[in-house]
Amino acid sequence: MRFDELLGSVRQTGAAVIPASWGQGRSTFGGLAAALAFEVMSSKVEKGRAVRALNVSFVGPVEAEVEAVFEAELLREGRAVSHVAGRILQKGEPRLVCMASFGGDRESEVRVAPEPGPSARPIGKCQELPYIKGLSPEFTQHIEMRWAFGHMPFSGKGGREMGGWMQFREVPECLTDAHIIALVDAWPPAILPHLKRPAPASSLSWALEIVHPRPVLEPGDWLLYRAKIDQAGAGYGHTHAGIWTARGELVALSRQTVTVFG
Repeated sequence: MRFDELLGSVRQTGAAVIPASWGQGRSTFGGLAAALAFEVMSSKVEKGRAVRALNVSFVGPVEAEVEAVFEAELLREGRAVSHVAGRILQKGEPRLVCMASFGGDRESEVRVAPEPGPSARPIGKCQELPYIKGLSPEFTQHIEMRWAFGHMPFSGKGGREMGGWMQFREVPECLTDAHIIALVDAWPPAILPHLKRPAPASSLSWALEIVHPRPVLEPGDWLLYRAKIDQAGAGYGHTHAGIWTARGELVALSRQTVTVFG
C-alpha cells in the first residue's frame, strides 16, 4: 500500500492496517506512524494554521498487519495557536503518543533568514542505500536514500555526522507536511557508524520543527538531510539534524534521543 493510500485511510476512518512492507525490524517504520498520527491531528485544526512543532514518543512497537486506531484531541485553540494531542492504539494499548503545535502567521518585526544548507555531492554521485529483501529495512522499498555525509551504519568508522538525499520511490501527488515527517525519520540513527556489527537501535523520542512559510516543493523533489551527534554513551545517543531543499532552503529541524543495544 502506497503512502498516500495509508494517509487516505486514516483521514477517512481513523484506523489502518499497516502492511509489513512498511516494517522496520519488529515495528512499523516510525516516520510512517508519526506521519499518519499527524494527518489525523491536523484535521482537528482550523485552516490556515501550519504545524510548527511536533513531539513524538515511541511508547511501543506499532505492529504490522494489526489494526491501528488513531486518536486526536484538540487541547486548546487560541487566537493564533492550536495544540493537539494524538496517539496510536493497538490491542487497547498506546504505541505512539505525540503533541503538535499549529500556528497561523502574525505580524512581527523579527525577521532572521536561515543559513543556507550545506554543500553536498550531486545526487547521481552519491551511494544509494539499496533495498535488499531480508537485509534492508522493509520500508526502504518505499523511500530512497543517497549517502552524502558520513559513513554507512555498522562500518565501525565513527564520525559525528551522517545523511544525504531522500525522496519517495513512487512520486506522491503532492509533498505535504505529512510526507516530510515520514522522509525525515527514514535515516538510520547517526550513531550507527560507530558500531562494527549490526545491533538493535531505535528512536526513543523525536522533536521536529517545520519551517513556514515552507519553501515551494514539487512532488518529485529530493530533500537533503544531515544529522550530527551531540553526545552518545550508556546506550543512548542525542542528535540534531537539518533538512533542506536542493536549492539550500531550510525545510525542517529535527532532534532525536536514540537507544542502542550495542
